[in-house]
Amino acid sequence: MKKENRSHILLRYALVIGCILIFASFIVYKAFDTTVISASRWNEKAMKELSRVDTIRPERGNILASNGSILATNLCYYNVRIDFRSERFMEGRYLLAVDSLADSLALHFPIRDRAGWKKRLLSPLDKPRDKRPRAFKILGNISYADYQLLRTFPFFNIRNSNKTGLTKEKVMRRVNPYGAMARRSVGGVGIDSITGETHGISGLERALDSLLYGKPGLAKKVPLTKDIVNWTDVEPVPGYNIKTTIDINMQDIVENELNNVLTTCNADWGVAVLMEVSTGNIKAISNLEKSPSSDEYIEGMNRAVLGYEPGSVVKTLSMMIAVEDGIVKDVDEVITTGHGFAYAGGRPITDSHGVASMPVREVIERSSNIGMAKIITSRYGDNPGAFYTRLKKLGFLDPMNTGIAGERPPRIDSVASNRGGRIALSRMCYGYSTEIPPLYTLSIYNAIANDGKYVRPRLVERLLGEGIDSVLPVSYVRDTMACSPRTAEIMRMMLTNVVWGDHGTGKLLRNDKVRIAGKTGTCYIIENGAYNTGKKRLAFCGFFPAEKPLYSCIVLTCYPKQNMFGAASTSGTVLKNIALKMFSRGMLNNRSDYREGEHAPTKPTFFASGGQRRIKNVRDNLGMGSVKYFEPGNHKSGVPSVLGYNLRDAINVLESAGLEVDFNGTGYVVAQSLSPGSTLRPGSRVRLTLNQ
Repeated sequence: MKKENRSHILLRYALVIGCILIFASFIVYKAFDTTVISASRWNEKAMKELSRVDTIRPERGNILASNGSILATNLCYYNVRIDFRSERFMEGRYLLAVDSLADSLALHFPIRDRAGWKKRLLSPLDKPRDKRPRAFKILGNISYADYQLLRTFPFFNIRNSNKTGLTKEKVMRRVNPYGAMARRSVGGVGIDSITGETHGISGLERALDSLLYGKPGLAKKVPLTKDIVNWTDVEPVPGYNIKTTIDINMQDIVENELNNVLTTCNADWGVAVLMEVSTGNIKAISNLEKSPSSDEYIEGMNRAVLGYEPGSVVKTLSMMIAVEDGIVKDVDEVITTGHGFAYAGGRPITDSHGVASMPVREVIERSSNIGMAKIITSRYGDNPGAFYTRLKKLGFLDPMNTGIAGERPPRIDSVASNRGGRIALSRMCYGYSTEIPPLYTLSIYNAIANDGKYVRPRLVERLLGEGIDSVLPVSYVRDTMACSPRTAEIMRMMLTNVVWGDHGTGKLLRNDKVRIAGKTGTCYIIENGAYNTGKKRLAFCGFFPAEKPLYSCIVLTCYPKQNMFGAASTSGTVLKNIALKMFSRGMLNNRSDYREGEHAPTKPTFFASGGQRRIKNVRDNLGMGSVKYFEPGNHKSGVPSVLGYNLRDAINVLESAGLEVDFNGTGYVVAQSLSPGSTLRPGSRVRLTLNQ
């Protein structure tokens, strides 16, 4: 029996030793094959791997506002995941903590409520352990601070990540700290589906992509003791930081004022551009359109650089050429306009503000289509194509290269010297049969404000990089001058009269703080190849202060449907409100407060109504200046007296009496148009004059 067991044991040993020898032989053979027989093939694979070069993507440059504030930058975010198949994952402890964990997540990351978080946290445990996810996503795109907060939650606060299965994945994102502010002009980025590289797809991000992207680096494979790793061979060069001309405070003003008017008049969209006269720096640009899902306005298509029929705002360009080229020699020369001008057999040209005749100086003020057509056709009627040549010589048709992606030059056709060409010229000179981007129209008004210097609009001021600080100089279109200083002075007078003249179409924009000059423009919208007279695009382009222009501005409002329908009451009101808001903040070389300046301080006048003895005591104790005293009177009937009242109290008293109130000035009431005690007729209008 023992002998039989011994033979069985020896047989087993023989089998085991045989298997070991076979396995060892296989190893020896494979080693011999690898090192001798197939050595060349394995060496080729090794060299191929070691010679592989990977691209190191550079860090994209930042886009900055004029004061250095960041408009677009790269930030690191994290995707947080749980490995439910981690070797030491503490499932029991996880189940005990899941209620508290759901509470914490619902409180700090309320994308789900407590029940929703609990359901999500438990869902992976429904599967067998070997089928559970290894990268179950909990949160995406959270900041490092939020990740650190997450690590304090129940269960996740265990230090050993192998026990919690918690992992984080680093993700670089392009962010705009100011949100939608100037978003279309700043632009956006996208990831190339083939290369995986991040490039600009709109706005400055796209126009200046080659500068922002930088230069990729190179990494090659290097064999180390335990692994083959990437070794940086050529360092990547970060993209340039680009400093724009955008002023954050002015951008905020422009966007808010444009949004307010668009909301009031229920327009489809609007665009506003604010530019510094002396440099051409675009200080603010806003493109708003109605959201398809709500009545709110959101940043939309960058229409500042797209072509539209400009309407009457282009008359300024035509008049500037006429004055500069001597077509207009005397601005007091009278033009007969009548009630229509049938030029070259075309449809008669008419004026909405028609008079029988007017001096040339009033053509812009009254926005006369007839007057403008007569002036231009008197020189170019026999050769309509020469008007196109003149615009081209001016540089008006050249690319502006502002740095805004999608910029298009004006479309103004060179018409033939025939009847059709003459008719087209007569319309072209006052804003029809053309497509001109608002930014190009603004550039002409800016040149007029700038004594004729035709500065090029720009959105980029400086390039900043490693060891580089390059300031981009102010540049000019063509021969620097759009017109002579004398012509510019004449044009400023005409544009000022649009607001301040007796017949101006922009009289609504008068105010006692900032003197505005500019031009209104109205154009019907083309639909299905014809003008829809029920839909208008309204424009106002101008500059302020009129006596010494610092800023030029253009505003377009498309299809207002209620409350306001004129160019002055829509687009012009946006410009006026921008100017007033800038004045109130001291942005027009003025003081925005009442601190002691160069002049000796003066005691203010004290407007008051009430007991004179009591008022005198107050004045003496507070060191007030003179007191202008108003006796309110004791009127039992008739119009009440509000002399000396502040505006709020005055309106309250008068409206309670059934009167409608207008006012001008600020401070306290010093005069009222309806005498105190006079017959009270409910519904009558009383005008108050206020003074500080």
